[in-house]
This record gives sequence, structure tokens and C-alpha cells, in this order.
Amino acid sequence: MSLAPSLPVASIQHAVPHIIRPSVNFPPNIWGDFFLQYHSESLEVNTKELAQKLKEEVKMMFQSSIRDIKYKLNLIDSLQRFSLPHLFQQEINNLLEQIHHSFIEDNTIIEDNNYHSLALLFRLFRQQGYRISSDIFKKLKNEEGNFNETLGNDIEGLCSLYEAAQMRTHGDDILEEICDFSKTQLRSLVTQLEPSLVGQVNHCLNHPLNKSVPRFEAKYHMSVYEQHCSHDETLLKFAKVKFNILQRMHQKEIGTITKWWKKSNFEQKVPHARNRIVECYLWLLAMSYLPEYSSGRIFAGKLAAIIVLLDDTYDAYGTVEELQLFTEAFQRWDIRLTESLPRSMKVIFEAILELCEEIEELTTESGNSNFVVPHFKQAVSNLVKCYLVEAKWCNEGYIPTYDEYKINGMFTSCCPIFATTFIGLADFATKDVLDWILSNPDILRAASVIARVLDDMASHRFEQERLHVASAVECCMKQYSISEAEAYNLIHKDVEDCWKVINEECLKSNDIPMIALDCIANYARMAELSYEGHKDKFTNAELLKDYVSSLLVDSFCLDQTVI
Repeated sequence: MSLAPSLPVASIQHAVPHIIRPSVNFPPNIWGDFFLQYHSESLEVNTKELAQKLKEEVKMMFQSSIRDIKYKLNLIDSLQRFSLPHLFQQEINNLLEQIHHSFIEDNTIIEDNNYHSLALLFRLFRQQGYRISSDIFKKLKNEEGNFNETLGNDIEGLCSLYEAAQMRTHGDDILEEICDFSKTQLRSLVTQLEPSLVGQVNHCLNHPLNKSVPRFEAKYHMSVYEQHCSHDETLLKFAKVKFNILQRMHQKEIGTITKWWKKSNFEQKVPHARNRIVECYLWLLAMSYLPEYSSGRIFAGKLAAIIVLLDDTYDAYGTVEELQLFTEAFQRWDIRLTESLPRSMKVIFEAILELCEEIEELTTESGNSNFVVPHFKQAVSNLVKCYLVEAKWCNEGYIPTYDEYKINGMFTSCCPIFATTFIGLADFATKDVLDWILSNPDILRAASVIARVLDDMASHRFEQERLHVASAVECCMKQYSISEAEAYNLIHKDVEDCWKVINEECLKSNDIPMIALDCIANYARMAELSYEGHKDKFTNAELLKDYVSSLLVDSFCLDQTVI
């Protein structure tokens, strides 16, 4: 998330004699106490009963022997687009295993000219962890090495191929070609399409599934599905009911966080920092929306809100001398070292100590506290050390190389600390998994770089209008002696390379649970959304308002006959 102040210096405070501090006038929290109303919400029994009844009906769709392979692939695709696959994971696993076995024995089960089904089959296999070769797409080319002419006007096929190309890893040259070809063809066809199709094509190009947060896209895909004359009414009703049920849970979670924030009175105690509790919660909701991770979302949502206070303190409040002492306090976990610091810094330290106690309580029953708490403390320590590095760079006017910046930026992206916290509170948490996160694996580094550099491209121009540490853009320009435009191009290519790493890591057969990999990949997906179009939607919260409303306020209105 963007954790850097974004508005110009407006006034001067003298919090401590002889110390002049910049005071940044942040935009106010746009939600206020709105979500307090959901703190004690409960779900109606009849809604749960309806959901269970519809779920059984959807399960029957997997059992139908008269349905062909194309129908079953589209069923799985719809469940994924509606953010429902977790409810039918066993059925999906079994079906894809059957299809994969059939495909290995006879790769003609999909007709050569059915580009949509071929691309969908490939994408679903790779999402499931199958190492299916991209060579299956070589049949799309003629003897001259050009893509078949019949592909040029197949809108559905082109969209599916573009989606499949987002699953590419290093070495998937044919997918690179397919990505460029499908994108070019779709853009050229847009002017010839009906408005409804134009919207779908543009959405596909701008928000491909592999780079989008599933829960955040569910409503859009339901609306598109509903427009199809052949849509299944039972599946659509179930998707809407389940969306409302999960939304109720998420409303209660953000209501709990809001109550905690209000009770803690941080806005008065730490007046130099931002209140972005709702926007922070979105990042945790993006990492996983599943019911079983509710306590993790609540805890990490609180942590995210404190990290904003922490970052603003390092970035636009504390002196280097104060920040060194502040950092030392975290390294030793000794509150006595904060006695000479400003009151607001003591408040932040105390708040993190309280979170340490809370995470210990949350993990004591499972017996995990002996390794979760130390990993949590280490993650906090790593974060503040890297914040201090940036503060020193800024104070010295030092512009690091792009490579040096990314190493430090991995931690200031906050991906490692949220991966540690969120996964540490999950039911599959083990010391080995947390040790794996602490080792900075490739997928974590890739997701962190994506979050860090997309944030920087969205905010760097405004930040550089005041005293601020150099961003990825300035570091890139200096290291390679290139223009800003050239730096943008290089960084975007870096992001694409990072996505290939994420895709590759999700295909590896190892002992790390897929849900852990998904949480980390989802952090990168949230970064894609938050900084889309080089806009900092986290700091400028109005830009995320529609997403917040869609996910946490506006529910589906279901007919009484459905209820």
C-alpha cells in the first residue's frame, strides 16, 4: 500500500523545543465512523439455509454426465470469477484431474478452432498447478509462422488467449507472442463492437484475471454472466447469496477495527499521521476473503493502520536522531528507550506492544505462539530498520541505485510483514512456513517489488515536490542515465518479469500451501488495483470509494421469491 505522505507542507509544529517538524495536511478519513454500525451484525438463519440449498444444486452440475468438457470448463471458470471456488475445491480438483488425464492421452479433446476452450483449459490447468506446456498453442500458427486468420475476429477466443497469456513464465515465448497479438487485435476490433462488448473487452485488457483480486471482481463478472441468455439462474442466485453472506462477515470485521481505532484515539494522539483504516482493511481482504481467516484480517487490519502511523512518523515527523532511537527500541523491544521521544512515538510503540500481546493470545491455544510471536517481532524489526534507511537517505540527499533501492523497498512495501502476520494466524501456519517467509523467497520478493515500484510510479512526482527520499523512478533514472519515460518503461518491464516469477513459483511442487502463495500473489494484485493508471488510490481514498462501497456497503437485492 502507499504509505508515503502525499500533500505539501502546510504548517510548522514545534512538538519539541528547537525541533522544527514538517506537518502534512492529509486528506481526512472519508468514512468516519460509518462502519461502527456493523460491529454487532448477525446473519439471518434463513439466508444460511438458502445458501446451503443452492450449494447442493450447484454441486449436482459437476455430476452431470451429459455435459461436455466445454460446459465443465466454463462452470469452473464461472465459479472462479464469482470468487466461489473454495466451496467446490474437491469437485474442481477431481474434474480437472479427469480432464488433464484425458488431455494427456488425447490432446484433440478440444477442437483446433475452439480457441476459447483451448485457452481456458490451459489457464485453469496452470492456476491449479499443472505444468502444462505452452507448446499447445503452436497449433494456432500456420506454416508461415503467422496466427491463423480465423483467430483475428474471434472476440471470445482472443480474450481467453489474452487471459491465458497472463500465466506465462520465463521461456514461454509463444505466450509472449499471443499476449501481444491478442492485445493488438482486441484494440483494433474495439471500434467495431457494440458498447456492451467494448466494455467487456476493455475490462479484459485492463483487468486480466491473473492480475486482479478475485473478490473485488466478482460483482462485475456476475453482471456480465447475467446478460448471457444461456446463464444458469441457480448458479447466479447462489453467487449473489454467498456474496451477501461474506459481505456481512467483512462488514463486522471492519466494524470491529473501527471500534478499536476509535477507542484508541489515535487521531488525537498521533495527529501528524493519516487515518486509513478502511483502505488498510481492503489490502487484507484482498489477501484472502475466506471466512476461516477472519481473525487474521482483523488483527492485520489493526496492524496496517498502525504501520501507516509508523511510516508517516519516519517519513515526515521524526528527526534522524529520534528515529535511530525509535528503531533501537524496536530492535530491543524496550519501551524505556522511548522515554525521551515525542508522545506520539511512544503511543505508536505501545500500540505495537499491545499487538504483540494480542497475537500471542490468538496463537496460544493452537500452540503456535512460540514461533509466531518471534517471527512477528522480527518482521516489525525488519520494517523499521528499512524505514530508517530511507530516512537517512533522505537526510543525506543520497540517491541509491535502482537495485539497492529495491532490496530495501522489499520491506517498505510491507508485503513481508503482512505475509508473516496473515499467514501466521492461519490454520496451516507452521514454523517451516514462517521460516520460509523470513528467508525472502522468490515469490515474496517479486510481489514486494511489484507493490513498491507501482506505488512509486503513482506518487513520486508529487512527493519530489518536497523533501522526500528518492523513489524507484529517480533511482532508475540515475543508475541507467535515462529519462523519466524510459524509467517508466523499464520499471513496467520489471513488473512483468516479477509476474512471471510469481507464476513460476505457483507451479512449483513444494511443501508450501497454495493458500500461502495465493495470499502473497494477491498482495501484488491489490497493488495493481491501488496504483492503476499511476494513481495513488490509497492516499487519495476517494479513488477507492467505489470499491469500498461495492465490497462493504452495497449488497445484492434478492427477490422475495428467492428468499
